[in-house]
Amino acid sequence: MTLQRRIALIADTFPPLRTSGAVQLRDLSREFIRQGCELTVMLPAAEIDDSWQFEELDGVRVLRLKSPRTKDINYVQRTIAEFMMPFAMRRSLRASPLDEERWDGVVWYSPSIFHAPLVNTLKRDSNCKAYLIIRDIFPEWAVDMGLMGRGLPYRFFDAVARYQYSVADIIGVQTPGNLRYFDTWITKPGRKLEVLQNWLDKPASMRCSIRVDETLLAGRKVFVYAGNMGVAQGMDIVLDLAERMSAREDVGFLFVGRGSDVPRLQGLAKSKGISNALFFDEIHPDEIPDLYAQCSVGIVALDPRHKSHNIPGKFLTYMQSGLPVLANVNSGNDLAKMIRSEGVGKASENNNPDELFKLAEILLEELDSDKQLPGRCRNLFAREFSSEQAVRQILSALDRRTSP
Repeated sequence: MTLQRRIALIADTFPPLRTSGAVQLRDLSREFIRQGCELTVMLPAAEIDDSWQFEELDGVRVLRLKSPRTKDINYVQRTIAEFMMPFAMRRSLRASPLDEERWDGVVWYSPSIFHAPLVNTLKRDSNCKAYLIIRDIFPEWAVDMGLMGRGLPYRFFDAVARYQYSVADIIGVQTPGNLRYFDTWITKPGRKLEVLQNWLDKPASMRCSIRVDETLLAGRKVFVYAGNMGVAQGMDIVLDLAERMSAREDVGFLFVGRGSDVPRLQGLAKSKGISNALFFDEIHPDEIPDLYAQCSVGIVALDPRHKSHNIPGKFLTYMQSGLPVLANVNSGNDLAKMIRSEGVGKASENNNPDELFKLAEILLEELDSDKQLPGRCRNLFAREFSSEQAVRQILSALDRRTSP
């Protein structure tokens, strides 16, 4: 592997945003640098005045490119803006100092599904390969959730997604269960399909602003959920679990984050008088390890209507912190199999409140009886989910001398 390989990484989320995707890409970027690459992250930016804005973060070159606003606007406006985004980024790139730069590989992160026109330009100009990191299968998951039918909007998004796949030389999916979506794509010569596990860098050491011992949950075994709370998560069953366990004075629930469902969930908890659950706004990602150090169990929740497989970033942070998990996921999800086979928690696949309650009680008993539980969590993380392993795998795939 040649040192100082020039890699372009294209995404639509990155610090200072606090999304799980932004944290993942920050960690991936740092590892590219550690492994001797010269990395440039290209991002859409509606807020800048000029065509481009250049900065450096932890040795990573970050190029923000003027493009339409895609956040906090209505559905139709967002779709149009995202469609135009890669073309606007390409135009802004032409005006930047990196217009003549040539790359040894292009990596891009989906979601969004709209980056392919920019990726294709960079790939063609540099005669290099392109690696697509795909974290959800859109629009398929939206159909599964009942958010979209298979009418005209679906056909539009499906065409965009298929063009994205056509530009990629290598596709890295989250789990083995997602490989089946690309049975036709992989038949074309020169393409490679592989499982690229999610990843996380070494934990930070920032003191968390949330101090559990200063709340009504002090002294309890705390189930924690930190992350987005929206339609895709299906959090109602978790709130139901908190209500069912409200008689236990040794158990509490902590919900940290933001999302479209937060106001409704807070209102529901208040109306039902659920006194063993607290809600906090999102915190800085570097505070998460210290938050988990104050808790006992991590919660994973995915709406049961999902049909694709998903290993959320929060699962990685739980494992890294030695927190066993209680998971409520869609039937057949690879994550449930992993939790059981690795002995790192309990998982329900049928969205049954009674079953989840029983599993939670069993897990609480195991916290006391199984002293090896935290160690198994940490060992699983170290083996499967390090950023070092992810970058090594991406570079290895880009190194293969098959013509793009």
